[in-house]
Amino acid sequence: MFSTFKASLLALCTVLLFASCNLHAELAPIPALQNRVTDLTQTLSAEQQSQLEAKLAAFEQQKGSQIAVLIVPTTQPEVIEQYSIRVTDAWKLGREKEDDGVLLLVAKNDRKIRIEVGRGLEGAIPDVYAKRIISEVISPKFKQGDFSGGVDAGVDKLMALISGEALPAPQKQTSRFDGLMQIWPLLFFGVIAFGIFLRRVFGDFLGSSLNGAAFGGLAWLLGLTLGFALLVLLLVFFISLMTSLSGDSRGGVYGGGYGGGSHSSGGGWSGGGGGSFGGGGASGDW
Repeated sequence: MFSTFKASLLALCTVLLFASCNLHAELAPIPALQNRVTDLTQTLSAEQQSQLEAKLAAFEQQKGSQIAVLIVPTTQPEVIEQYSIRVTDAWKLGREKEDDGVLLLVAKNDRKIRIEVGRGLEGAIPDVYAKRIISEVISPKFKQGDFSGGVDAGVDKLMALISGEALPAPQKQTSRFDGLMQIWPLLFFGVIAFGIFLRRVFGDFLGSSLNGAAFGGLAWLLGLTLGFALLVLLLVFFISLMTSLSGDSRGGVYGGGYGGGSHSSGGGWSGGGGGSFGGGGASGDW
């Protein structure tokens, strides 16, 4: 009888261990951080997402803090607090030293809401404030079916609280294009000098081609788009070739070869900045 009980107990332990492994394997996945607004439920329209994304981007540029919105169907088998910590550990919202990130998480099918606050903003957004934003601002709109309005109003309240906090100003970021434009005279004379050397070694056409390829490749390695790098390649090729036709000793062609281009100074996002979270925030439902 004892052996039968022992065998039953062993079988029960095996079943529990197997179930535990399955539970761990089936945790809800964490999406990649590609935008400030991630909606896996298609609750928000494309226009609503775009408007909210633009608002959050402008706030980050002005204040430096990062706010991200994530809407998922469910966090099960985890409670929303556990899933939220996993998300913030992966996304690392906020600046590394300031830890000024915030995550607004909605589990739609669970009817749960979580505001996860970075360590550096726990003074600006204490747990009681986060709780009130959920219960008094977001939940009432969710109950009416206005999910976009609830998220938007909640984000506005969070931004207002963060705006009152004395945080270091965001660093001004200069695009690689702007950086190149600041040293364009040096690059221009580099094109001329290197072109002269290559043409003397390989001839006018091949030397000019190699010169264009070298500077086009440099532009691509510096992080400019492939299309812009090809434009640089062609531009340098023609400058080098025209210089050879007009005579190396006279300095070649001068003029506005670097004007007239356009570039975008915004729209992209590098993702989280390395901020950390310590569990501050609040949860609620609707």
